[in-house]
Amino acid sequence: MLNIPRSLKAVANRWNPAPGLVFERPLVLLQSDDWGRVGVRDREGWELLRESGIDLGKRPYDFYSLETAEDVAALQETLLGHVDSTGRHPCVVMNFVTANVDFARVIKEDFLKLHLFSLADGFPGNWQRPGLLDAYRKGISDGVFYPALHGTTHFCRAAVAERIHAKDDASKLLQMLWRAETSYIYWRMPWIGYEYWNPKRREFSATREQEALVQEGAELFSKMFNTMPLSACAPGYRANQETRRAWAKCGVRVVQNGSGGHAAIHFNDANLLEVYRNVDFEPATAGEQFSLENCIRQARQNLDRGAPAVVSVHSINFHSTLRNFCGATLTLLDRFLTALKAKYPNLLYVSDADLYELAITGHCDGPTGRINVKVTQTKPETLRSKEGRG
Repeated sequence: MLNIPRSLKAVANRWNPAPGLVFERPLVLLQSDDWGRVGVRDREGWELLRESGIDLGKRPYDFYSLETAEDVAALQETLLGHVDSTGRHPCVVMNFVTANVDFARVIKEDFLKLHLFSLADGFPGNWQRPGLLDAYRKGISDGVFYPALHGTTHFCRAAVAERIHAKDDASKLLQMLWRAETSYIYWRMPWIGYEYWNPKRREFSATREQEALVQEGAELFSKMFNTMPLSACAPGYRANQETRRAWAKCGVRVVQNGSGGHAAIHFNDANLLEVYRNVDFEPATAGEQFSLENCIRQARQNLDRGAPAVVSVHSINFHSTLRNFCGATLTLLDRFLTALKAKYPNLLYVSDADLYELAITGHCDGPTGRINVKVTQTKPETLRSKEGRG
């Protein structure tokens, strides 16, 4: 386990709030949520929902399904087409949901209890994604994907348990979705909340419950990737101090946050590195409002002040099953990376693990040896930005 030097801790304590980190080289970090989480199964699942009376197609997340092996391979090919000043490829930090609803078992037991199906074991029921798990692992092996923990489930299990037997419209909708092997469509049912956050009670889960949830997610993550997670991003970015303590017990050292609030990268009181996204690269959900020029501008504003460009790009952007978001996203991503490389010849692509290593040692490993980056402290800035959903 890596430890933060005493000198860094001493400097960090001089400021209130904690000082942020400034890097002398332009760093680009891609963070992406929701990998492995099933949505609307496929075109057959889509039609089943429509036959049940659900009017699909109103918002982008009606088309959220699940990435395919071909989608993942296309993303990998795009990333392999770019290199930084040291020969490293861009790396997408993939935040994985480590289990999905075991629809068949839940239905068989008449919705009396929630059962989960581990991602490491594949996908539940009639879900078919041949080669997908291998595609994840291939990209990780090639260094263009970095796995991180999103959660065991994206939704709050306590909230779902409270509503599944309610015999109201919410319960009917949930059962309808599960019979079609769709876990949920959030905008239609925000009462499902997020893994550590119950919206009905408007509170986070208790400490022991969070510890159990995080431990479960980390163990399933280890089953999938043969390592415990070093980085984590709470579903919906809904995390509190208890969440962070639970992560730390499982070996997490990097906390991913949405944009807004304390925008400077810093170490918190538990010595976890807090990272905030500052570029919203979401063409699938932004639609006609998406602007590549704005994304490039956001990235440059951060790089010019010594902050990494931390790019948010959710997995839906790489889906193609129900609507081909993937093709357009990859074209835009290629142009985005090309523009940044042209502006910053000494640019460095990093993962969360690289960023953590740089923050505590001032260097990370490169293709031909150690890469040194000077890291200094400054009083943090607070940037105003919209709240996102992880």
